[in-house]
Amino acid sequence: CSPSRAVLLTGRHHWMIGPAGTHGSSFPEYEITFTDLLQEDGYKVGFTGKGWGPGNWAMGGRTQNPAGVEYNEKRLGDRPKGIGDKDYAANFAEFMKERKDGEPFAFWYGSNEPHLSYEEGPYTEEEQKDVIVPDFLPDTEASRTMMLDYAAEIEHYDNHLGKILAMLEEAGELDNTIIIATADNGMPHPRAKATGYDYGIHVPLSIRWPEGGQSGKVIDGLVGFTDLTATILDVVGLDAPEGNVGQSIKGLLTGEVDELDYERAVYSGRERHSSARYNNYGYPQRMMRRGDFLVIWNAKPDRFPAGASHKIVDGEMVDGFHDIDDSVSKRELMAMRDDPYIGPFFHLATDKQPEWQLYNSKTDPYSLDNLAEDADHADVFNSMKDQLMDTLKSTGDLRVLGHGDVWEGYPRINGSIRRFPNPE
Repeated sequence: CSPSRAVLLTGRHHWMIGPAGTHGSSFPEYEITFTDLLQEDGYKVGFTGKGWGPGNWAMGGRTQNPAGVEYNEKRLGDRPKGIGDKDYAANFAEFMKERKDGEPFAFWYGSNEPHLSYEEGPYTEEEQKDVIVPDFLPDTEASRTMMLDYAAEIEHYDNHLGKILAMLEEAGELDNTIIIATADNGMPHPRAKATGYDYGIHVPLSIRWPEGGQSGKVIDGLVGFTDLTATILDVVGLDAPEGNVGQSIKGLLTGEVDELDYERAVYSGRERHSSARYNNYGYPQRMMRRGDFLVIWNAKPDRFPAGASHKIVDGEMVDGFHDIDDSVSKRELMAMRDDPYIGPFFHLATDKQPEWQLYNSKTDPYSLDNLAEDADHADVFNSMKDQLMDTLKSTGDLRVLGHGDVWEGYPRINGSIRRFPNPE
């Protein structure tokens, strides 16, 4: 969520950027973003929809959202339930109207879709019959409905992106503009978003730059958000600030490089997501993908990954698990947790996890078979574990340097603060 966007803006891992690296806190002005550098270099910079956030950038001393100048005045009228009212394409049109002739520009289209909430159907049996439900969810009408709603919201995003591309073409700028399409987190379903599994951290990436000469090429190598930051600065000819850790893939776009090293490592992490535990505690995780494998370090395995099981409302104990966003799928798992078929999926999404997990993302894309204790994978596990920990130490991660409690102290500025029992 907001830490993911902060990584893209700064080119530094989320554990390197203080409160900007957790959910709903502040974004210090001393954290240099690529948008800051572009503005200083004469670029017109703006955003529509969701820029950096949730969080409070003003409390960090900034005068505008780290994504740029906000363009959210244009609104939609009638629309399906769950679809936001921001007219992204019309807001981009306003941005382009203000642009001076020949002025270089950078624009951040931050669609709120496919974030929750959703319309929640109804869908006919015919519409549901071809839906593929991931293996970590029960194949039920609730799951299929949510997948269809998810697809409908992606289509809304796509439609506005198509309109924006058409405007660029009409302005004669399409072939002079780099388009980077990606997402900030995995789909907002149980055991996907706000987890370290592939369905939580593996997001789409598509880049269009006709000037580079590459066409219709699919790359299997791994790319991280820090690499995108380095690429943007490399393409425009600006030096990356000290501390940026990404590797530019400009050569891939120009054709100077044919492929990425499939064994190159990319990193992800997580601290706080929602207000989901006592004293605003998060669920600290660090992840590394290298080749076919994903290694996960759960720094606090005594905590529940989906949030505390219960919260306090009006003096009564009620269900929690607030690191899973409310949805028809979550409600089914909660209500049917004792069902012989659905119960195991509930536990898969909510039970405590071991400190270390290892998955083969090629043969096990749903991250179901933990290989960390498998003797046949001991070598790859130890190698990946060592590389992850060495990288965390070299990049100053306080979770491995003995000062991890700093993450619990960053104030939660945005969103409600729930009450939870003291876990003792």
